[in-house]
Amino acid sequence: MRYFFDTEFIEDGHTIDLLSIGVVAEDGRTFYAENIEADCTKASAWVIKNVIPKLGMCNAKLDPSHATTKIEIARDLVAFIGNDPDPEFWAYYGAYDWVALCQLFGTMMDLPAHFPRHVMDLKQLAMKTPLLVQPEDVKHHALADAAWTMSAYNDLMRRAEEEVYEDDLLAAAARQIARNKALIAHKTWVMPTSEGA
Repeated sequence: MRYFFDTEFIEDGHTIDLLSIGVVAEDGRTFYAENIEADCTKASAWVIKNVIPKLGMCNAKLDPSHATTKIEIARDLVAFIGNDPDPEFWAYYGAYDWVALCQLFGTMMDLPAHFPRHVMDLKQLAMKTPLLVQPEDVKHHALADAAWTMSAYNDLMRRAEEEVYEDDLLAAAARQIARNKALIAHKTWVMPTSEGA
């Protein structure tokens, strides 16, 4: 099953400190957690402006019930993925997100045995195709970003299927034209007459 995820984090070029993680499973289930152990004093001005106000653990107007420790986040994430023997994790510009997720378990070698050792990146898949535009008001909230990643993936796959279908129709028409030209060239094609119609 595919799992679309996003994280919010503090990074300084040496450390990635998870703030929150959101996951949307292909079957519609969602997972969201905030890392109460994050050191928000190290947040950049950009994170303070764009991310911190959307965290329940930092904003009295929001639900703080998702705030928990990294160990509990890792345990709950494993429970969320369950016994899926081949989970496929998708992110958008996902390199740092993947590191933040892996570090919940320690090193990448400490990931649960059934987790992949790589992330699928929607941006790489869509290098030559425009993606859905993400609404500004929901950006930088891990769960909203994960939901957008799933929507953008589904839209990209739908458009790819339509293009393949159109390409198949064009290819079939081109093959028929080539066959007709070959028949005409060999004078084996007989023009239907109005009498035979």
